[in-house]
Amino acid sequence: MTAPSFPRRVRTLLVHPSALMHSELFLRLEPLGLERVGSAILAAGHPVRMVDLQVYSHQELWRCFEEFDPDAVAFSVNYLANIPEVLDLAKSVKARKPTCTVFAGGHSISFIAEHVLEQAAGAIDAVVRGEGEDAAAEVVRRVAERDGGRALLEVPGIVTVDGAGPPPRMAHDLDSVLPARDIGGRRRRYFIGVLDPAASVEFSRGCPWDCSFCSAWTFYGRSYRRISAEAAAEDVARVREPGVFLVDDVAFIKPEHGFEIGRAIEKRGVRKEYYLETRCDVLVRNEEVFRYWRRLGLEYMFLGIESLSEEGLKAFRKRSSADTNARALEVARKLGVTVAINIIADPDWDEAQFERVRQWALEVPEIVHLTVQTPYPGTEIWSTESRRLTTLDYRLFDVQHAVLPTRLPLDRFYAELVKTQAVLARKHLGVAALLDTAKIAAHHLLHGQTNFVRMLWKFSGVYNARRLLEDHWNPVHYQLPEPPAADAPGPERNDLYVHVPLRVSRHGPPARVGPTP
Repeated sequence: MTAPSFPRRVRTLLVHPSALMHSELFLRLEPLGLERVGSAILAAGHPVRMVDLQVYSHQELWRCFEEFDPDAVAFSVNYLANIPEVLDLAKSVKARKPTCTVFAGGHSISFIAEHVLEQAAGAIDAVVRGEGEDAAAEVVRRVAERDGGRALLEVPGIVTVDGAGPPPRMAHDLDSVLPARDIGGRRRRYFIGVLDPAASVEFSRGCPWDCSFCSAWTFYGRSYRRISAEAAAEDVARVREPGVFLVDDVAFIKPEHGFEIGRAIEKRGVRKEYYLETRCDVLVRNEEVFRYWRRLGLEYMFLGIESLSEEGLKAFRKRSSADTNARALEVARKLGVTVAINIIADPDWDEAQFERVRQWALEVPEIVHLTVQTPYPGTEIWSTESRRLTTLDYRLFDVQHAVLPTRLPLDRFYAELVKTQAVLARKHLGVAALLDTAKIAAHHLLHGQTNFVRMLWKFSGVYNARRLLEDHWNPVHYQLPEPPAADAPGPERNDLYVHVPLRVSRHGPPARVGPTP
């Protein structure tokens, strides 16, 4: 009698790539997406480890690889600038263990899966497009059953060199895959601003707005889903760190959801300091829920104002106004919340425009930061602006470098950009700021936390015009796909989606999914 055979356990190593420029200064966030993927794979009965190269070295990764001897390695690729590193690491994995199944997933790679597979030259067996929890667990199941190859093409969202599988599916249950926070390590290295250390949590997923520079809505199909209040509160209660960063694209779109989670957290007697992101119009419309969370421990808020002019807001299709933005800042000041603002620097700016932004930023109490307008695959401006790109080097697509033609000579553009950032940094991160935050800094140092204090002094070493300019001179081994020809028709809006809205018609405009902006 033949003994029954059971699927083997697949040792799976999850890898998050190294930190980008902004992570060297202002924040270093735990890889929440990989932790949720890890949770799904663990639930399927397979051992999992995670190496986050934001806090570990490449040498430590390879020591873990030799010790753990994984059967599968999965890379998180949420940022274009990390793709060259991931491609090189994937090739090294295959060189060390050719039988290891290598797959990748994440936000950015979902839009250019076929192109990355071609560049990988066989080092990446598959790319998972869309949300990864269910799909990654299914890939590992196929590996366990030794059912790879074309069988992988049955996995929703999968792309291999042999073709693409069924369309991506969203995670069937956000409540059941709370992050496995114990599969990595060095958690005290994660922080955002003065929240040091800080964990990350997720209360909702997706965004129903359709800003032209953003790919969140094209990734999620303009959907907006909420984790239940009980599951969200349970996740916060499991967090050991005193600080919590809420990663939702837009916090508390539905105020009743925020109240429900808050009450569930209060019932557990949990007290944290919170940092969240939201829209100005949501803050103005739902002021009471933010006031409630201020009592719960909300200390910091990020608002993407993006532009100081009505024309700029319309160009970005923010569906907000300069007046609403001003009202939101007044609401936040009234609440007593520390606010960080983002302004998108247009490559067409001249010295006068940079000076106007500097003067405005110095007149308001908020922390102001600049990012550079960057067309990303999956955004509408990729369709409209990518023909004008001056480079296809992945590493420069980090919203810190200019990849479109600049009105000023590039060295002058960077000089103005860094001058503006330096003025704003001195306002909040200079000696005077350190005196104002001496108590906070001393508290962190007494508890062995140095992330925040290091941030106060690292600006000029990390962020300088010469470094930004020299990055354009580095040899390029991997590039983004060539943009469409100038006379090529633009894509249909529906073709931008990774997760296609359920009510989208291929012959008509997409129906809105989630709340109406």
